[in-house]
Amino acid sequence: MSGYFLYHSIGTFPGKAERMAAALAEFSGIWSAEDDGQWPAALAARQRFIDAWTKLIEAPRGTLTTAENVTTALYSLIGGLPTERLAGKRLLVAGDCFPSLHFLLAGLAERFRFRLDTVPLRPGESWVRDDDFIAHWQDDVGLALLTFVTSTASHRCDIERLAAHGRAMGSIVGVDVTQGIGVAPFSVTATPVDFVVSTSLKWLCGSSGAGILQVAPDLLPTCRPELRGWFSQPNPFSWDLDAFAYADDARRFDHGTPAILASIASLPGLEWVEETGVAAIRAQNAALVERIIVAALDNGWAVRSPLDARERGGSVMLGLPQGVEPARLIAALRSERLYCDARGTTLRLSPGMVTTETAIDALIAQLKKHIGSQQRRAS
Repeated sequence: MSGYFLYHSIGTFPGKAERMAAALAEFSGIWSAEDDGQWPAALAARQRFIDAWTKLIEAPRGTLTTAENVTTALYSLIGGLPTERLAGKRLLVAGDCFPSLHFLLAGLAERFRFRLDTVPLRPGESWVRDDDFIAHWQDDVGLALLTFVTSTASHRCDIERLAAHGRAMGSIVGVDVTQGIGVAPFSVTATPVDFVVSTSLKWLCGSSGAGILQVAPDLLPTCRPELRGWFSQPNPFSWDLDAFAYADDARRFDHGTPAILASIASLPGLEWVEETGVAAIRAQNAALVERIIVAALDNGWAVRSPLDARERGGSVMLGLPQGVEPARLIAALRSERLYCDARGTTLRLSPGMVTTETAIDALIAQLKKHIGSQQRRAS
């Protein structure tokens, strides 16, 4: 039995350890060789990672590059925009965005002269409604950052609707796809946005440090990233100090010597997602999530995720009742080899390809034991 419910944190797949170990061992041999083949091989491996991501989200070639994480990717994008795109305007973000991004934007607002406008959650609700986001979105919004799937409710926003509204308002539209990519379909060809940020850590089963930034072809040439370096150039090996020029593709968002190991460690996960198919991954996940939701409704547990699968990512969040200590519950589940986590009183459950139906049954039984049920309290 695999009781792994942590895909919202670190994703995994059958054979992950072996495939990652093989990839890293091969790189170790190349990097340790006493010859001159290290950098050609390392940069080729990074390019395979970029190509895999490009194919995954159906992005135009040359519009995607690596970043350490979503925060650095967003910072690089903000620092590269023409001044007039943000100065004197609002930057719109939802109150349930990933906190790191909000921390960054709050710190940049004064410097880049935008006003950060955070759309709040309605009292007692677990996610920001798309209707409320649109109600805040007028033509003075220079940039809107969307969260494809939230980390606290697994709410999946209507990207197509929101992006279309953004185009009508003349705003730059960006989307953080971290919590949904790999378990929910996403394509910049099908739903054009101006930029995408993400990591490969969760449903893509990669490692930390393997982030990406993708920028639309019409926005890309207008960006002059302030975070720049020798790899931002058409030819990184040009050392003429007075002749710097930006590369004409996404490489302009590169800067110093790029990290390689995270791309190599994450490529097996990306390849596994491509081999398996997002549709198959989502179908298996949805069946397991539905069993948890049915049990929750039957037992009177609070569901803090959308009940409609079309509005949900790959996770289901349950609200723990008063008197249930989250840390103690997590520890009790861990002792039964059931692995999940909590944010405050929200229990986060994310079954994936290694999670078994036996584990679902065990989870439900343990939750009945530790949380109880309406039927039990009523008797």
